[in-house]
Amino acid sequence: MTGTQRIGLLGGSFNPAHGGHRRISLFVLRALELDEVWWLVSPGNPLKSREGMAPLTARVRSAMVQAKRAPIRVTAIERQLGTRYTVDTLKALQRRYSKREFVWLMGSDNLAQFHRWRDWRGIARQMPIAVVARPGYDAAAVASPAMAWLRRFSVPLSSFVNRGRWSAPTLVTLRFDPDERSATAIRRADPEWAKRFAGPPPRDQLTHRVISSAAQATAT
Repeated sequence: MTGTQRIGLLGGSFNPAHGGHRRISLFVLRALELDEVWWLVSPGNPLKSREGMAPLTARVRSAMVQAKRAPIRVTAIERQLGTRYTVDTLKALQRRYSKREFVWLMGSDNLAQFHRWRDWRGIARQMPIAVVARPGYDAAAVASPAMAWLRRFSVPLSSFVNRGRWSAPTLVTLRFDPDERSATAIRRADPEWAKRFAGPPPRDQLTHRVISSAAQATAT
């Protein structure tokens, strides 16, 4: 180990955040021996419908509830950085937090469409990627154009954890007991869920700035 703080980055809409997000984050934190996981709550994602997307402040508040008493920080730093694409967000984070090492966390559902993201190879060259198996998506992920390119950079979990300084491109795949919870199901069962998270704008747990719900779309 290098002694450098190692951070897992999990991006998403968190519309809303739920126990599955927490469970998978704690699993990855232990498996990769991370110091923290940062939840990057996206202002908006054009690959997802804006219909039914709750205000940013409600989504952040729901994430903060799920992250309580865990080494998880909830941040809407993309809003403050003014970045539109994930590749630019990650570059900005590496510049701002240059003394930390990062690994990008994604489910196999995201890997299946990773090739649609702006400069996805650039993301892979910036930092290691850890992919967590997700029920129903593994076959599509394995057959995806991104996996065809990333497969040559795949390393075993033990090798990844025990290496010194992290390098990229690197892909590590984690097997995880399926978690059936989903934000879609929560919204379907409780369309008014965001009202429970109304209140004053929350304070970002990473930058400590107040978060507003001003409109901004963020792409992947």
